[in-house]
Amino acid sequence: MVKDLKRRQVIAAAGIAGLSGLAGCVGEDAVENGDDTDDNGDEDANGGDEDDAGDAQPDEGGEVLSWHAGGTGGTYYPLSGDFKSIVEEHTAHGLQVQSTGASVANVGSLHREEAEFALIQNDIGYFAANGTGLEQFEGEPMENIRGVATLYPETIHVLTQEDSEIETITDLEGATVVTGDAGSGTQVNALQILEAAGIEEDDFDEQNADFDAAADQIRDGDVDAAFVVGGWPVGAVEELATTEDISLVEIAGDVRDDVMDAAEWFAADTIPAGTYDGIDEDVDTVSVQAMIATHEGVDEEIVEDVTAAIFDNTDDVTQKVDFIDVDSAQDGMPIDLHPGADAYFN
Repeated sequence: MVKDLKRRQVIAAAGIAGLSGLAGCVGEDAVENGDDTDDNGDEDANGGDEDDAGDAQPDEGGEVLSWHAGGTGGTYYPLSGDFKSIVEEHTAHGLQVQSTGASVANVGSLHREEAEFALIQNDIGYFAANGTGLEQFEGEPMENIRGVATLYPETIHVLTQEDSEIETITDLEGATVVTGDAGSGTQVNALQILEAAGIEEDDFDEQNADFDAAADQIRDGDVDAAFVVGGWPVGAVEELATTEDISLVEIAGDVRDDVMDAAEWFAADTIPAGTYDGIDEDVDTVSVQAMIATHEGVDEEIVEDVTAAIFDNTDDVTQKVDFIDVDSAQDGMPIDLHPGADAYFN
């Protein structure tokens, strides 16, 4: 059973803005990437645009399927482009890939059945399906959301200047910290981690910005640290590291254990040495998982066709190629599988 962290107004400040477009259901909050979460927000990403990745190209007998990704600067969006090419080559269906605010926005789109598929973080999927974890989900489970597959770790990066003398999460007490966009999955993760490490909301100065803006603030010395959630290498961090001396704050030892005990969707992770310029040693941290989700109203055969196309042709994927694999596609799956995905995997 998930151990709910005390909410500490996790999205209180941002939630009003995030909820304003929901009209009785959830889903228009901005989420970085991992992909968003970058990946939001990856995983989330810098997101919220309504761009489309080309026209859907269904063959005779196929359908146009709406696929919600993340911001164009993250991993969700180009990865979704890979999936579009694969699905359109190996099925009769066409994918219309849309840039969005990523995880929180995307579970809302699925719940309202405005999209057939979406990329989300696994923790956000759990919260949404179970009506818990975030203020805007509390008591309002999105019971029609279904899982398809997990994809790759969305790694928690805690970015600072190389000479900041911030080495561990506990060093952030009293610091000015960017926790991600207001209402984003990155902000949720950051506040969970800080609280699990014993840093209360009054113990630091919280700032909100997307990944690119946060990198600029680190460069300019306007903030002490910034949380970025995404599959490494994250573009905003990679770009900053080419021009500035940076450091990545570790989440390790007892602190990492406390974080994973407090929120079971976190897993131990490591950013390898050399991933970013100037980072010459492995950095211990934690991660959540990026995943494909759908809703129960999507036809079982369509979900099985799309799932089979992707996982029978992973050699054609250009993003996160070391992680996306049929053998690990159910690791960390937090919600019930769609019958079409179940038919393929099981």
